[in-house]
Amino acid sequence: MEREEMDTARPARVVVGAFTPADEERRRGVRRMKITATGLLLLVAVVYVLTKWAGNSGAGDWTGYVAAAAEAGMVGALADWFAVTALFRHPLGLPIPHTAIIPNKKDQLGASLGDFVGENFLSEDVVRTRLRAVGIGSRLGAWLAEPEHADRVTAELATALRGALTVLRDSDVQAVVGEAVTRRADAQEIAPGIGKMLEKVVADGGHKRVVDLVCVRAHDWLVEHGDSVMDAVQGGAPGWTPRFVDRKVGERVYRELVRFTAEMRDMPDHPARGAVDRFLADFASDLQSDTDTRARVERLKGEVLARGEVQDLIASTWSAVRSMIVAAAEDERSELRLRVRASLLSLGSRMATDPRLQAKVDGWVEGAAVYVVTTYRDEITSLITDTVASWDADHTSKKIEAHIGRDLQFIRINGTVVGSLAGLVIYTVSRALGA
Repeated sequence: MEREEMDTARPARVVVGAFTPADEERRRGVRRMKITATGLLLLVAVVYVLTKWAGNSGAGDWTGYVAAAAEAGMVGALADWFAVTALFRHPLGLPIPHTAIIPNKKDQLGASLGDFVGENFLSEDVVRTRLRAVGIGSRLGAWLAEPEHADRVTAELATALRGALTVLRDSDVQAVVGEAVTRRADAQEIAPGIGKMLEKVVADGGHKRVVDLVCVRAHDWLVEHGDSVMDAVQGGAPGWTPRFVDRKVGERVYRELVRFTAEMRDMPDHPARGAVDRFLADFASDLQSDTDTRARVERLKGEVLARGEVQDLIASTWSAVRSMIVAAAEDERSELRLRVRASLLSLGSRMATDPRLQAKVDGWVEGAAVYVVTTYRDEITSLITDTVASWDADHTSKKIEAHIGRDLQFIRINGTVVGSLAGLVIYTVSRALGA
């Protein structure tokens, strides 16, 4: 049971991507360089054998120099072959300690790589220095100042806006809007605000046009519906009064109403108008200071907001707004897109020429980047470590060898050449000192 738990706790070994055509070409290059390096080793081995035979046959002292150089070249070539091979596998399949370094030390190399990246690339000083050298503010400003770039950004923003509005469900947004409006209205008393607004309107005489309109409409209506008014007056008379009396009273009341509305319409200083002014001024004062009036207004507000028609109106507002925004976002010549484009061009021009704005943008970018780096540095480095740990060791070794193996074969070639030269120098010095 414990063994099963331990096996499940270990990260699964995954194969680093399959060999691509480019990887296969690299592997062929590695094989060619291996053949070259091995051929050079065989060459110095043949030279060594021939010179030793020639020396034993009395060909002369020169054979000693050539044999020493060839012997040292073989030693250098074999030593470097062992060193290069030990990186990726056990030389000759022998489990010699400290060989097959990459397959055996893959996890430690991943951890070291993660630490190296975290310490040298994901530090605050490095990020700030690099971003400050880039000058994002001025570059972004110059880029945005180009009309075609502003058009592109505007189009992308319009697409994103349409996508966001499409994803949002109307029922959810409507519920949120309705709840927000109702909560805001419930939380704030409206009577004092209405009172202040009404007080200013009365003080400025803004209500007089409304009174004029009401007087005109009332007079015109009375003129057009005289029979209806007289019938209403006669219908409300007692049953015991004679009919001609009711008619006379109705006509008198009608004429007085017409005269009254005509006087109010034509006389700006009519006493009734003054009474209206005083009523509105008193009402505005009561809305601000009278407790009972304010309470009644609040109850009326609650009753209005609680009505289903009002809630439906609030909820339906979102549909109208969304349709308007989507239509504006889709129309390239809409006021919304034209204003966004103009704002982007203006912002780009300012960013390209205003050092203070550039410094602000650079500071924002640096701050955001530093926050991400310092906050998520461990997660970023653990991604490297965990990814390397999950790789298959043999496949990883072959993949790395395909990428760097060709260059490593030059170590073998250099070892052969340098070894030969070193052997020649050593032999020459030895003979000189011996002489």
